[in-house]
Amino acid sequence: MSSSKSLSRSAPSVVSANTIVSSLLTVQTSGTGFTDLTAEVAKFVAEARAREGALTAFIRHTSASLTIQENADPTVLVDLTTALNRLAPENAGWRHDTEGPDDMPAHIKTMLTATSLQVPVLQGTLALGTWQAIYLVEHRARPHRREIVLQFAGMTD
Repeated sequence: MSSSKSLSRSAPSVVSANTIVSSLLTVQTSGTGFTDLTAEVAKFVAEARAREGALTAFIRHTSASLTIQENADPTVLVDLTTALNRLAPENAGWRHDTEGPDDMPAHIKTMLTATSLQVPVLQGTLALGTWQAIYLVEHRARPHRREIVLQFAGMTD
């Protein structure tokens, strides 16, 4: 069955990936919630003199995660937190509770989201959509120091 959808695609651009640039981003969270990393990641891309390639962000933790989500309406982040709490509530009788009742739910929330993201870099800019931002999602109630490895692979100026 076919549909009459309109499709278009730009011409392919070919670059030689001649550079890998890495940096460690450290973020002090204040407890459960979202921290917008977009500006800091864009700053890394600019400092790396990235032109065309891919930015990878990898969080080195099992109770916090990364996501790309809407940056315009803050109620989206509130609703996402509500949804994650419904999927992995603290009072579900988890056996792993050595670090507190929020630890096992935090591991589950990380499993449901992502520990790494990849964003294309086109003409020196992150190829995020108009309403997209890169967030660190802290799943633990108390503050934590989180480390995110940023790496660009591609062509530089």
